[in-house]
Amino acid sequence: MHFVALRGKISFVRLEEVKILANIKSAKKRILITRNKTAINRAKKSEIKTYIKKFEAAIAQENFDEAKELLKVIDKKLKRAALKNLVHKNNASRKVSRLTKKLNNAM
Repeated sequence: MHFVALRGKISFVRLEEVKILANIKSAKKRILITRNKTAINRAKKSEIKTYIKKFEAAIAQENFDEAKELLKVIDKKLKRAALKNLVHKNNASRKVSRLTKKLNNAM
């Protein structure tokens, strides 16, 4: 069984069930691996974006304690994503910096 990304959803597919243009077996496997990793990376990026939306909603409702906790989670997840080359490390630092600034200005 393999993961396959279809419209942002992760599903399982067998190697024989996948219609691929490649003829060589190793190339077919690499295509499946790429699809799997793409699906997983897309899910991780989506998770980070969801936390950022929750953070901004908490600030809008002036729930600063929840916003602080969410900022810690976002920071951890962005740093992990940067280590895994999911996002660039400067991009991760910039996002955390901007969110921290937004929290400090709101308080």
